[in-house]
Amino acid sequence: MRRVPSGPRSAASVLVLAYVAFVSLGLPDTVLGVAWPSLRAGFGLPQAAMGAALTANVAGYFVSGLAAGRISAALGVGRLLALSTGLVAAGLAGFALAPSWPLFVACAVLVGFGSGAVDSALNTYAAVHFAPRHMNWLHACYSAGATLGPAAMTFTLAAGASIRAGYAALSATLGAMALSFLATRRRWEGPAAAVGWAAGSAWAALRLPRVWLQLAIFFAYTGLEASAGQWAFTVLRETRGLSLEGAGTWTAAYWGGIAGGRVAVGFAVGRLGPDRLVRAGTLGALAGAVMYALLPGVGGAAGLVLLGLSLAPIFPMLMSRTPARLGAAVAAHAVGFQVSAATLGMAALPSLHGALADALGPRAIPVALAGLAAVLALLCALLQRGRPAAG
Repeated sequence: MRRVPSGPRSAASVLVLAYVAFVSLGLPDTVLGVAWPSLRAGFGLPQAAMGAALTANVAGYFVSGLAAGRISAALGVGRLLALSTGLVAAGLAGFALAPSWPLFVACAVLVGFGSGAVDSALNTYAAVHFAPRHMNWLHACYSAGATLGPAAMTFTLAAGASIRAGYAALSATLGAMALSFLATRRRWEGPAAAVGWAAGSAWAALRLPRVWLQLAIFFAYTGLEASAGQWAFTVLRETRGLSLEGAGTWTAAYWGGIAGGRVAVGFAVGRLGPDRLVRAGTLGALAGAVMYALLPGVGGAAGLVLLGLSLAPIFPMLMSRTPARLGAAVAAHAVGFQVSAATLGMAALPSLHGALADALGPRAIPVALAGLAAVLALLCALLQRGRPAAG
């Protein structure tokens, strides 16, 4: 399987651009929480209105993930990346200019649609052309972008500027990325068969039972990662008695464990192999989730961090193995479906954990996370029992 799109210099430039692209992909994803108080005050909204923007974004992300393989077949990956990143930049510009809340929500669909296509295309390209270590480091770059986005918006507000200025700056950043993709579009192209961008193979992907198993895995994985992170502060503060600073520090350590773990795994994957790292990650995640559920105080918080560290290799390694596991003929479509399933898990399962907390109290969340970690470990074990597909 060909891993280099052209000459060494061209391949290196594409790799660098891919790293920057993953940072930029994470930039807008976590900004809404920082911008929300200003948005709510500016548009006169209730707290629950945030759900409309989140739902719109997820809907766009989900649809574009499903369609990414077919769009790639029509446009090629370079043009797809340029066009989709341009859509994200346009949506962010809409955030900066929107005179009303309905228009802001409409722009969230645009941002989600563009981001989902970029996510699918970049993951597919990386799975085929880059070594597994780069897949880990690329996803670490996404985590870095997801950290920088809120920091940049916070800095903008602290400097006395408005959220509109913050969104305008993000739009300009993504616009520059779109131009970079456009200028390098030919360097991203390779034989269509090598990346599964053959028209008509989407239905072939959906006929494979293993595709559905991987969709379940990605749904469970992102649901576990997002639920643990979103509810960590509440659990540690309200049920474990940690101080505000302590709960915040341990929550940050959880997210930092995922990012740092991906950097470390990139150095280890050549020796240990992707499948062994996924197996160790699922077992470590289960152990960390059980610690988090059963141990009080710092012991439970340490379990939360172990959970984050253990989750680090799972998503990128499963993405990296998709072409070998499912076959090149359906790889791009399968990756797009996986991105859509991951988006659904990230949206649905934290909400379900919130409903559980309303019914039984926040103490129930770590117990539910331990159960979800067990399901993830079982699903991954079932996946690894099968043979890789030909192609």
